[in-house]
Amino acid sequence: MHTSFLRALLVGSLSLLVNSATMAQNATWPSKPVKFVNSWPAGGPSDVLARAVGDVLQKQFGQAFVVDNKPGAAGSVGADLVAKSMPDGYSLLWGIDTTHTINPHIYKSMPFKEADLKPLVVISNSGLLLGVHPSTGYKTVKDFMQAARERSLNFSSGGNGSPGHLWVNMSNVSAATRLVHVPYRGNSPAVMAVVSGEVEGGTLATPGMLPQVKGGKVTALAVTSRKRSRLAPEIPTVAEAGFKDLESEVLYVVMAPGNTPEPLMQTMAKAITDALLRPELQARLNDLDMAYEGLTGTAANARLKKLSDQYGRVIRATGMKVD
Repeated sequence: MHTSFLRALLVGSLSLLVNSATMAQNATWPSKPVKFVNSWPAGGPSDVLARAVGDVLQKQFGQAFVVDNKPGAAGSVGADLVAKSMPDGYSLLWGIDTTHTINPHIYKSMPFKEADLKPLVVISNSGLLLGVHPSTGYKTVKDFMQAARERSLNFSSGGNGSPGHLWVNMSNVSAATRLVHVPYRGNSPAVMAVVSGEVEGGTLATPGMLPQVKGGKVTALAVTSRKRSRLAPEIPTVAEAGFKDLESEVLYVVMAPGNTPEPLMQTMAKAITDALLRPELQARLNDLDMAYEGLTGTAANARLKKLSDQYGRVIRATGMKVD
């Protein structure tokens, strides 16, 4: 009886200590600089967004929020780094959904398990802009599609496994086009490949393409989102052009190591979503052509799972693989 009582007392004390440590960690975050690991090159939408949010959080908490760009392997380099980090809230992944919705379907093996990362916040969604070099002479999606069925056209993307890569495969299957995927290291060099005429076109992040469209260096044909871009409402959607099967979106996501304590997850998610609701960051989202979602917890997991299932069906149909 006495032994049982002591055992119960010990278990209770240990539980209290663990809970107290978790609560203390939760209450004091952040007590030192926080690293935002961006899994794509500097200058892209996720990088711009991470820096904007970091600036707001730094002013609020008095701690540095440092963006560390770790691109490569369609976002898996940065993702793997965070997946293997301490689950203490001081190393968070900023990127897009592809590490969980595309990469597991196209790579023979992944450097981390899906459970090694979990979504902290699904921040927003955005479509892509289908654009071509003016020398091609294409003015509409219909003109482009007709030509792309008759001959091969080189199309740039931000890298293997990127949303633009997936879109090329979607087009080749559902629209019977003959697009040849040409991967670059990020959205910016992929856009410049279109501008220089190195490739005939690309389906890339809208904010990176629009300045070139307005400068007459790229001809915009359509956006892949369900609704027209708020930045360029004159550009039709692919559905309006008669190609609804080519709708595509990108989710911008913050992730944490998979075994991060739930109370800490909630604290960090609240800090980030509160920051994102500030007028200056809502304006920045608009500038980046992003529609705010702010999903956390089970809703964030469900959003990624649904998109992963959708892309998995497309990838299996296209046979899209990366060695």
